[in-house]
Amino acid sequence: MNEVNRPKKPLALFYCIAAAVILLINLIVMPMIAEKEVETVDYGKFMSMTENKEIGLVEITSNQIIFTNKDQTKFYKTGLMNDPNLTERLYNAGAQFSSQIIEETSPFLTLLLSWALPIIVFIAIGQFMSRKMMDKAGGGPGSLMFNMGKSNAKVYVKSSDGIHFSDVAGEEEAKENLAEIVEYLHDPAKYQEIGASMPKGVLLVGPPGTGKTMLAKAVAGEANVPFFSMSGSEFVEMFVGMGASKVRDLFRQAKEKAPCIVFIDEIDAIGKKRGGQYGGNDEREQTLNQLLTEMDGFEGNTGVVILAATNQPDSLDPALTRPGRFDRRVPVELPDLKGREDILKVHAKKVKIAEDVDFEKVARMASGASGAELANIVNEAALRAIRNGRKLVTQADLEESIEVVIAGYQKKNAILTDAEKKIVAYHEIGHALVAAMQTHSAPVQKITIIPRTSGALGYTMQVEEGNHYLMTKEELENKIATLTGGRAAEELIFGSVTTGASNDIEQATKLARAMITRYGMSDDFDMVALETVTNQYLGGDTSLACSAETQTEIDRKVVELVKKQHEKACQILTENREKLDELAGVLYEKETITGEEFMDILNGNTAA
Repeated sequence: MNEVNRPKKPLALFYCIAAAVILLINLIVMPMIAEKEVETVDYGKFMSMTENKEIGLVEITSNQIIFTNKDQTKFYKTGLMNDPNLTERLYNAGAQFSSQIIEETSPFLTLLLSWALPIIVFIAIGQFMSRKMMDKAGGGPGSLMFNMGKSNAKVYVKSSDGIHFSDVAGEEEAKENLAEIVEYLHDPAKYQEIGASMPKGVLLVGPPGTGKTMLAKAVAGEANVPFFSMSGSEFVEMFVGMGASKVRDLFRQAKEKAPCIVFIDEIDAIGKKRGGQYGGNDEREQTLNQLLTEMDGFEGNTGVVILAATNQPDSLDPALTRPGRFDRRVPVELPDLKGREDILKVHAKKVKIAEDVDFEKVARMASGASGAELANIVNEAALRAIRNGRKLVTQADLEESIEVVIAGYQKKNAILTDAEKKIVAYHEIGHALVAAMQTHSAPVQKITIIPRTSGALGYTMQVEEGNHYLMTKEELENKIATLTGGRAAEELIFGSVTTGASNDIEQATKLARAMITRYGMSDDFDMVALETVTNQYLGGDTSLACSAETQTEIDRKVVELVKKQHEKACQILTENREKLDELAGVLYEKETITGEEFMDILNGNTAA
């Protein structure tokens, strides 16, 4: 899309520069010019000119002598000395005495020329510039100074190289909802014939990076109507009332160009819940009130469809999300396996890809990745191909780029000691072996003990075979057991523990707590919600909703659950001690093994 930019109005800067120039002229330049009119000489030259009868006019003041040459074309001054015969010598030299050789300019005229005239000239130039800018911007005489109360929304017009629905993959349901709105704007009669009307507002909600803003740009690319785009933070001003003024101006422009689309990105910046907050931002509340009025006031907004995007829908004011304002909520969730594959193919069109690349395999490895992360994976793969001197992106480049996004780049300068390397090898094989010996665990894809920039000294990658929307209690328990497998291997082999299991402990505890407080997988608490989740799209912060006694019992149950799975992991590794030693030895030597190599050794097909 082509953006129609509005010209800036730097009048405040212009007037500041003008004031600085005026001060510079009056404080520095004018005194320097005045100093150059009268030449200062010593008393000896004055005596010499008197003896040579070269003095024309002379004026003696209380502290200096001012005189001219015979032609009265040059002015001189010198200090006053104790000379009793000075007057007589000057008279004999033919000098003419004067009361005021240099005529002083009128104070009023000096003020007029030095200050008033430059200020008038600069103001006239500033007004001329302001008028020209306002004419280009389409502003009227009622515009506020410096554009403070005007909307600075970006206006897009249709272009051939813009983003379209065909450029957005993995969000078919969202595209279908938005395509219906575009069709309504193109042909409203078809909907009016049956009595249907389009939603006034559509709210796009989902985690960061899933493509909410890109979907809005795709709407702009598909629609043959004006498209106004503005961020929620742009409404918030320092002065109370400016944000509300911007909302009024935005909707005034939209109504003039209806039918049209207005897109407000990150609407939670102005749409948070009101009330119950001491010392709240009154400016933000006024802006929200004005937005509510414009969306559902006495005047109809026929033909104006509002799109908004947020990743904090729970924080929005209920008056904003009720029917009649934002009638439709469109979830833009993380893509599934097919969606990830389609997104990878869309981004792969921008780079040169080898013909044997398996996008389905890459999509399985990138489980849980958002659209933005998938785009980054393709770009990282292209960068890796360039670093290795290739002109095509291969399967290995894409798989390595997934690891870069997940765990960071390989730390080539991080050299582990032999003892540390052996511990890490057993730790990672402990994870993989516990996972492989359980029936409800995802297959192992890769095991490595090469340190990464994220701080990981090694990791075990497990990849699901397909889409996985539900997890049973057994699967969750097996996952906890797999997380404890690394520590269990350290205890079994070395009889001691290290700090390497810190992340495993954190994930296992979090998962066990969720099973008890949120998933109802505890016999004692049954189907009682003991924990609530806030900001589900921004990390999912949790807060307990129970008594202190119940919290104590929850802690006890969490410890009991993790400990039970830890003991199960220890038992699995003890029963498979020979395979544990063999696999750890291979990993120690090769540093990285694939899932196929791991399973071959485990099944006894090969020794390395």
